[in-house]
Amino acid sequence: MNDTVTSKDGTIISYLKVGEGPGIIILHGAMESAWSHFELARALSDSFTVYLPDRRGRGRSGPYGPDFIIQKEVEDVDALLSKTDSHFVMGVSAGAIIALNASLELKAIHKAIIFEPPLMTDNLVSVDWVDRYDKEISAGKVAAALVTGMLGSQMGPPALHRMPRWFLIMMTKLMMTLEGPSDGSDGPIPMKVLAPTLHYDVQLILEFEDKQKDLVSTIGINVLLLGGSLSPPYLKAAVDRLEKTIPNAKRVEFAGFHHGATGNKNRGGHPETVASEIKSFLLAQV
Repeated sequence: MNDTVTSKDGTIISYLKVGEGPGIIILHGAMESAWSHFELARALSDSFTVYLPDRRGRGRSGPYGPDFIIQKEVEDVDALLSKTDSHFVMGVSAGAIIALNASLELKAIHKAIIFEPPLMTDNLVSVDWVDRYDKEISAGKVAAALVTGMLGSQMGPPALHRMPRWFLIMMTKLMMTLEGPSDGSDGPIPMKVLAPTLHYDVQLILEFEDKQKDLVSTIGINVLLLGGSLSPPYLKAAVDRLEKTIPNAKRVEFAGFHHGATGNKNRGGHPETVASEIKSFLLAQV
């Protein structure tokens, strides 16, 4: 089922609803949408009502707006928690940064699941690539921008990073062509439509590191930290950092899984395995 909620500033947030039971909101990551975790939602649907919002700037949800900051997305979560009477939140990648901030502020959240937020830990990753990415987006060079973002964020298998850039751009153009003409308004959102949103997810990372990183030690709820053994080192280091900082944190690392572990199977996900850990955590009487 598809529905909407109105955030504090009047922005409309669209979301999918799957299952029955206590509510959990899953916040997708960069270059993703509500549909990116549909199979995870189905794997949880026998125990929970799962709400999959399209974060700002995607699908039927409203735009970021000129004054976009993390707080805007926290307010989106707050509106959805209130409407659905939910008390659990899961954040994936950039969505995990929002979930961390929401857990600091929103009393309605009783438990949180955090999957590999892209924190800038131990100088293992840089965002120097963002200027080039922004220029390529502005010039309409979407495939080039996507390659810049993939290489800069260290996504994809190691072999991709040894391939010539022209080849990666050519392959990205082919993938975009295969996605067809859809604008994502009634299903999965294609890469060419998602591409401009990456700028704002990097903005979330920078704002978190500047203002909120030292506050996570005050999170008072139980938190499940998830990650994959094959994920880039900076993401594993981010989970290490949170494990040492959040007082009531439990950590699970999935052997043989990478950063796409929570997603649909056609994107390399393992939704049933991830759902099993989430159920155990949320249903535990603590």
